[in-house]
Amino acid sequence: MQYTIEAKPSYSLLDVRLDAGETIVSESGAMAWMEGPLDVKTSTRGGVLKGLKRKFLSGESFFQNTYTATGDGARIALAPGAAGDVVAHQLEGDLFLQRGAYLASEQGVSCDTKFDGLRGFFNEGLFILRTTGTGLMFFTAYGDIQEVEVDGEYIVDNGYAVAWEPSLEYRLTRARKIRSFLFGDQLLLRFSGRGKVWIQSRSAQSLANWVHPFRAVESSN
Repeated sequence: MQYTIEAKPSYSLLDVRLDAGETIVSESGAMAWMEGPLDVKTSTRGGVLKGLKRKFLSGESFFQNTYTATGDGARIALAPGAAGDVVAHQLEGDLFLQRGAYLASEQGVSCDTKFDGLRGFFNEGLFILRTTGTGLMFFTAYGDIQEVEVDGEYIVDNGYAVAWEPSLEYRLTRARKIRSFLFGDQLLLRFSGRGKVWIQSRSAQSLANWVHPFRAVESSN
């Protein structure tokens, strides 16, 4: 499998070329265009329960599409929903992702929801996405994505963390002295240990908060 990531980092598009027998799995709505000898199958990849968990608890699609080249020269373009970056990551074990960050992967990678209620809220929810296995994986976020090597402690606003390695401990706390939209306490994700964290340069929640005062309001008259 060969790939290029076009139009980085603002409007990234994943362009994948497959030879006979090669396969890529993606979110159900990610395909932008395709050409050549491709066989497409749609499934929950793990059963109905696993599909429901992905959709309602971690922001991914219920179905996933599997594209297999039946001959050489197949090509498919995959686009994330949000305007932002795409990162290629060679998975060897586990990686935790924020809600909606998974885009595509080789067949050796599986996705499931991880319950994290004992340690706090991630993206103001109880669930994160756990990817596991061996193979090439692609994840995405709103804005540019930067890779950070953590050795000690690293603090990220909850809306900017995209992915992190399981070697890092993490906990979510409230920044009582920092007030966010409508005077709520800012949520901070505190990492400790050694490992990698991927952070995004923009937050969809911050954009929504900025747009909020400009929304159309029905007049009482």
